[in-house]
Amino acid sequence: MDPALLAFFKPAEMASPQRRESWMDTEHRVILNVGGIRHETYSHVLKKIPATRLSRLTPNLANYDPVLNEYFFDRHPGVFSMILNYYRTGKLHYPTNVCGPLFEEELEFWGLDANQVEPCCWMTYTQHRDTQDTLAVIESLDLDGDPPTQEEIAKKFGWEDDYYTGNMSQWQRLKPRVWALFDEPWSSKYARVISSLSVAFILASTCSFILKTDPSFQIPDIDVFYSLRVVDEGGFKNYHKTIGTDKPVTSPHPNFFYVDLICNIWFTIELLIRSLFCPSFHKFVRSPLTIIDVISTGAFFFESLLHAILIQTGSLVTLDFLSMICVLRLFKLTQHFSGLKILIQTFKASAQELFLLVFFVILAIVIFAALVYYAERSQLNKDNQFTSIPLGLWWSLVTISTVGFGDMVPKTYLGMLVGSLCALMGVLTIALPVPVIVSNFSNLYSHSQARAKLPKKRRRVLQAHEVKPALLGVKQHHGKHRKKSSSATFNQPPANFKNANGGPSMHDNSASKLMA
Repeated sequence: MDPALLAFFKPAEMASPQRRESWMDTEHRVILNVGGIRHETYSHVLKKIPATRLSRLTPNLANYDPVLNEYFFDRHPGVFSMILNYYRTGKLHYPTNVCGPLFEEELEFWGLDANQVEPCCWMTYTQHRDTQDTLAVIESLDLDGDPPTQEEIAKKFGWEDDYYTGNMSQWQRLKPRVWALFDEPWSSKYARVISSLSVAFILASTCSFILKTDPSFQIPDIDVFYSLRVVDEGGFKNYHKTIGTDKPVTSPHPNFFYVDLICNIWFTIELLIRSLFCPSFHKFVRSPLTIIDVISTGAFFFESLLHAILIQTGSLVTLDFLSMICVLRLFKLTQHFSGLKILIQTFKASAQELFLLVFFVILAIVIFAALVYYAERSQLNKDNQFTSIPLGLWWSLVTISTVGFGDMVPKTYLGMLVGSLCALMGVLTIALPVPVIVSNFSNLYSHSQARAKLPKKRRRVLQAHEVKPALLGVKQHHGKHRKKSSSATFNQPPANFKNANGGPSMHDNSASKLMA
């Protein structure tokens, strides 16, 4: 035998150190087939991170192929490259070509912690969490332009069991329809008509409140009084009659009352219907818009009652204050315009930055008020307007907000320097949180527009437990077919079979005869 072959087949303990090392290297090598891509590494590399899926690989696993000597995993191959590199280097990096939730699912499958992502990739990796939070906020705003399905309506009203069993009553079918008419303007054309009426009544009520304060639409309450004076002139008594008028108050035109009455009747009917057909009465009562509607409607009727009882009294301040509450109805327009909902949510999302802005503005106001007070007293100044720090607070607020009424002006050079610094500080302080607010609004608006363009109905993907029975049936069918084909071809020689003399077989001769 060839000496080279003898050297190759001799035992490992008799082999050279280089060959023994190569044999041990092959023994500890692990082949991983992930999504059709083969990866090779050593077993001790996979042991670096204990209590993970790859650290517990054994040939007894169901996904081990003894023929190919590899472990097969039907997972994302691109993400696994980063995961295997984590075992090799101890540093977990985030691939930019996959979505964040997919990366988290892969890490969870392999038994790794997502918090081990390197700082250089952390900001990019956590962007999907911000996106998910934004989409959850948009979902809560109810900005859909398409009517919900019957299943979604049943879940909203808490009737899932009755819907799945088909035992929904007539009231359960009517209640969502009436609620959609008054709460979901995009659900139907009748809902759009009711929404237009509600907006028209809100605008009419607001315009009535504004216009009735104009002097052109007010009627003065004139009191006419008469006086009689007796004048004695040279023994003769003369009687002088005088007529006087007084205008103590003015009242709006009576037609404004009828406009407000009609609007509030509509608001009352709308409130009663919404409270009767709402999905959850407790959530409906705690809603800010419901509270505004109740307070505004109640204030109108209470004001009308006071005006009828105390019309001759001086309770005008109280009545005017109650009239101001109807302006709050403008917030009800958020039900009909999605842009207003996004704007309000933007201020909610920027609440931390706004509070920080208010804190720094208050701090700057107090500091510059004290500075300008002592700066104006540092020199002889006869026209000093800053006689106290509280007056300086007003000047500091006006200057920081870059309004500058000009009612209070520093006269000394040191006071002018303080005023200049105050104005610059105001520009910088107010301008800093503006990009954050704009970014939040842009983020919410862009995601809402992208979500509105998504198709509502998507193709359903079967789960793993739904696919396996079908595959087993296919395998059984193919197994039966193979058995039949093997039994049919068992008694037939192959096409290239030849007899002992080298000629064609009898089967070929018979086939050729049939063809002839």
